Amino acid sequence: MSDMKIESIETIPVRVALDRTYRGSYYHMPNRCTVVTRIKTSAGIIGEAYNADTDIEQAEILTIIERELAPALLGQDAFNIERNWETMNKVTRDQLRDRRIAVQAMACVDTALWDAIGKAVDQPLYRLWGGYRDAIPMIGIGGYYEEPGMPSIEDEVEAFLNDGMVGMKFKSGGRSPEVDAGRLKRAVDAAPDGWTFIVDANQGYVYREAVQFVKLASEFVDLRWFEEPCRWPDDRFAMRDMRMTGVPVAAGQSEISHAGARDLMTEGSIDVCNFDGSWGGGPTEWLRVAATAMLFNVELGHHEEPQLASHLLASQPHSTYVEAFHQERDPIFWQMLANRPELKDGLFTLPSGPGLGWELDAAFIEKYRADR
Repeated sequence: MSDMKIESIETIPVRVALDRTYRGSYYHMPNRCTVVTRIKTSAGIIGEAYNADTDIEQAEILTIIERELAPALLGQDAFNIERNWETMNKVTRDQLRDRRIAVQAMACVDTALWDAIGKAVDQPLYRLWGGYRDAIPMIGIGGYYEEPGMPSIEDEVEAFLNDGMVGMKFKSGGRSPEVDAGRLKRAVDAAPDGWTFIVDANQGYVYREAVQFVKLASEFVDLRWFEEPCRWPDDRFAMRDMRMTGVPVAAGQSEISHAGARDLMTEGSIDVCNFDGSWGGGPTEWLRVAATAMLFNVELGHHEEPQLASHLLASQPHSTYVEAFHQERDPIFWQMLANRPELKDGLFTLPSGPGLGWELDAAFIEKYRADR
């Protein structure tokens, strides 16, 4: 196929009100949202993807795609992925606008472009990006602070075990180290021996608190890693020092560029980089981060978004786990993916179809679209 011109870019906002508000260290999530992006091409191929875990920013992302990205890309060859990415990157130069929102808009389009490319060459994206494996172990994201009506910590562990997951990422950082360590111990006691535990403080602790938490937790669990343990103003140096505790440190989801992720590595701040392709400019930028991580002997994770993260992580030899919320926390992943595979031996198997290979449930999209 010689070329594949971009003819139109369509977006559909999706918003699902959750049955309860989920609270981490200093944030709360009442809705699960995404943007479905469809790119029609002159070859008759439609690239389709969903990403951008947004809520109040959703309308601005849609506006950027409609008014800035689409006009700049119409008529361009979808195969020219790097040139298209640089063309889109101009929208991040408006210093009076939150660049995070512009970069998420780029990610929506970049992901759909890659899906079109995979369909054009009849290959799944994990193979185009490296093809290291066709399945990746999955962990569950939980440990939210309990409120009336919420499942207990023990119930969360049981749910993840029933889903077939190999471990759990546990939220902390919103209480004292002593209280959070006690909460984690409840999860460890409810899990089978050898189950993987990761702790995610979402930048909730000051350095001394993070050290105290590790000291307490080490008495009853070997943490796979400690994610974003320290507050943001000086987190790179604090995380560098946290590595001296012997527990691996992960970060990267709060960065929106390969340069930001690179700096975490050059300053010796992390053992695992969980840069988010949906938050950081799309697969094109994530793959740059993955190559940099290889040079620094840093492992790869990915913040949420398993429908994209699974392809990215499966493509690379230094990847770790794909992660997903439990079914009530992310109804989009569990219900909108019509051909989502069941876990087998803890592994999430990639679809064999071309591109992303996902079939999106049209009825679900229609029910929860936010523009009507």
